[in-house]
Amino acid sequence: MEIRHLRLIKAIVEEGSITKAIDTLHLTQSALSHQLKEAEYQIGTKIFLRVNKKLILTKAGEKLYATANEILAKLSETEKEIKQMVFGEVGEIRISTECYSSYHWLPAVLKQFQLLYPNIELKIVMEATHYPLQKLLANVLDIAIVSDLVKDDNIKYEELFQDEMLMVVSEDHPWAHKKYVVAEDFVNEHLIIHSLPLETVTVHQFLLAPAKVSPKKITPLPLTEASLEMVKANMGVMSMAKWSLQPYLKNNSIRAVKIGKNGLKRKHYIATMNHKTYPEYFQHFISFLQTEINLQWNT
Repeated sequence: MEIRHLRLIKAIVEEGSITKAIDTLHLTQSALSHQLKEAEYQIGTKIFLRVNKKLILTKAGEKLYATANEILAKLSETEKEIKQMVFGEVGEIRISTECYSSYHWLPAVLKQFQLLYPNIELKIVMEATHYPLQKLLANVLDIAIVSDLVKDDNIKYEELFQDEMLMVVSEDHPWAHKKYVVAEDFVNEHLIIHSLPLETVTVHQFLLAPAKVSPKKITPLPLTEASLEMVKANMGVMSMAKWSLQPYLKNNSIRAVKIGKNGLKRKHYIATMNHKTYPEYFQHFISFLQTEINLQWNT
């Protein structure tokens, strides 16, 4: 009898039927039925009896189910121990970004990584947001995700992905049919931002500040959905990354406008300490992050 037979018996018992076991084992009904017949042929007796449309374990089946629990648990534990030996996977990674909008995509990616490395604790350090490089240097963080680079021999940068910032306006706003906006267009506008300080807001940092332009009014509003409702009501304008804006563009009451003739694009980087020795699982995490993010967000 093979491991796949033990997994089959365990799935049928715990899911309560062959039909539900199909989803757990990702097999077709014919493949599952074939494996069950194969297992019964090998041991020379029935494993299940059908009673009132339910599958009930025989005495032999009960013995096999107990054995399956024991062996599969041991096998799972052994796999974890081998991963620990190979990848040194027990530990933690403290991570933060310089922008709250990044937390729209980061948790989903972290969840995917933890499916592969369940013993690595991934901690998002929210209080380090806006100042991740300072916190990295202070050893509060292990990894910082940034777009604004600071030259420091102690910090190593690896490119993560590129995105484009767009202005979001109401369909009734004067910008709605513009090909792009420039700094001077903001003079009489109400600019809605996610949070202060203003120096960390991309459109201010790369467009408005260099042109020495200040919007008529600036309001920090940390909730994206609330900000978008204000935009829809033509009560202000806001900037969003193209990747995070896409789901909202299905609503015809808002428009996306390019920032500057050539667009306002940002590169994001993974920052780590340059001369620090990290466990091997750190590089696995960085490689995973680069692959997953580029598949989803690279523009």
